[in-house]
Amino acid sequence: MQSPRASSAVAYVFLCSLGLASPLIAAEPDKEKSLAAFQASLAVFKHPRCLNCHPSGDQPTQSMSMHPHAMNVQRGPDDHGAVGMRCETCHRDANYEASGVPGAPKWALAPRSMAWQGLSDRELCLALKDPKKNHNMSLDELVEHNAKDPLVGWAWNPGTGREPAPGTQEEFGRHVAAWVEFGAFCPDK
Repeated sequence: MQSPRASSAVAYVFLCSLGLASPLIAAEPDKEKSLAAFQASLAVFKHPRCLNCHPSGDQPTQSMSMHPHAMNVQRGPDDHGAVGMRCETCHRDANYEASGVPGAPKWALAPRSMAWQGLSDRELCLALKDPKKNHNMSLDELVEHNAKDPLVGWAWNPGTGREPAPGTQEEFGRHVAAWVEFGAFCPDK
């Protein structure tokens, strides 16, 4: 006969498989596991593929050197570029290999509140968890965004001649999910 705890675990796994329970609340908080998962996710969060569109100012950066975007491109009032120089003027729903212009669905800068350039690991972690700084996402929504959003996925398909973010979007999503699952702890520094 199964213990009540084992029976609960089996029932929980069954409910998760049906999409009726969230696997993000399955684990007991574990600071060491959470911090290890966050550390693994930092290879992507702090990669130029991500930081270029999460600038600390109003101008995106580009390439691995993170130099200011060519043609003095600016954020604009809605994060889609200034009047007359909207992001979608050049950037479309997919990379345009003939010109080398990158593209993905919903191409835009991250909102000002989601500026990551220059943040310490701790500051970035706290910002990711703060709905005022993460575009009002719950931790579950943050996991979903990082694991499945096509714009995030562009980091692994940046077009010819561009270095992709490390790993895969699926791996990154697993790291972010584990960070959340084990308590979403933040490093001390």
